[in-house]
Amino acid sequence: MKKSVKQQQLERRILRMLSPKAKAAAELIFADHELQALQEYANIVSIKRLGFNDHGPVHTRMATINAIRMFKLLNDAGIKMNLEKEGVGTADDSLTGVILAALLHDLGMSIARDGHELISIELARPFIDRVVDAIHEEHEYEIKAAIKSIAIEGIFGHMATYKIHSLEAGLVLIGDGSDMEKGRARISVLLSDKVRVGDIHRTSASAINKVKIIKGKERPIRIEVEMESSVGFFQIEQVFFPKINISPVKPFIELYAGVVGEEMLKYL
Repeated sequence: MKKSVKQQQLERRILRMLSPKAKAAAELIFADHELQALQEYANIVSIKRLGFNDHGPVHTRMATINAIRMFKLLNDAGIKMNLEKEGVGTADDSLTGVILAALLHDLGMSIARDGHELISIELARPFIDRVVDAIHEEHEYEIKAAIKSIAIEGIFGHMATYKIHSLEAGLVLIGDGSDMEKGRARISVLLSDKVRVGDIHRTSASAINKVKIIKGKERPIRIEVEMESSVGFFQIEQVFFPKINISPVKPFIELYAGVVGEEMLKYL
């Protein structure tokens, strides 16, 4: 299937960021035509039928890049992921679980918005099994089980409606929430010809100019959100901050947000 130029660019960026096992997993995901078709259809349902913003291939790759950036910042600061702390796997194993979850978390939008994280798990399981089994030997049961579980937890928790417990899943949650720049809401705004309940979400997202994920000064991760008007604070306070607040990664994050040209507010 033909991919958009934007999607191809993001996939090349992701592959350059990854360690060997995670890179092998991503290559298999990117080469899967069945998955590509399902993600594109999820985006059609999200935008045209339900009136939401991008939940397709571009969004999932942006969420993945955000999660990888935070993973690397934690790793550079000496923070171990749960698989490594628990003596089950390596940092590469954890990163593999993170990218699988981030790339597959919104498949359920092909069916419905409500409970789509649970639907996504059902739809993602065959792809997760296929990839994890392909990059391991048959007898590596323990690490295969661990990576699959991390991937499923990441999908399960990405809406902040269920409590999650691993740093890996916490990265997926915040990586997803960090994809809120105005381009993500552009198509749904253009297609809308009338006011409807929930428009504040799209309006506030359209005010977000830039989300930066960089090395923090007091904590390993610093997230800066730049907006063109104060309506963007709704996106921060009602959508993004609650996701950070429930994430196991919260203790390692500095969060700042503000209108361009004005002093940024410190949330964390």
